[in-house]
Amino acid sequence: MLTANLGHDLDCWVRLLALHDQEDLAGAEPDTIRHRLYSVPAHLNRHTRRRWLRIDRTWPWAEAFTLAWQRPTKLPAAP
Repeated sequence: MLTANLGHDLDCWVRLLALHDQEDLAGAEPDTIRHRLYSVPAHLNRHTRRRWLRIDRTWPWAEAFTLAWQRPTKLPAAP
């Protein structure tokens, strides 16, 4: 039960903080978010102590994924 609640909270916060201006994802159902953002056709590569996420260019939701990744990382830290 706790895991299901945490997953639901994660979906809600991602939509609220990162996808608020994406008209097709802002009010999307959890199944849609899971299909479009959480099942990414990508490769995680390591090179010179860094990790690189290589996303397929033909994937239709690549821009939405990068927005959902970048926006929360740019939020200021909590005091």
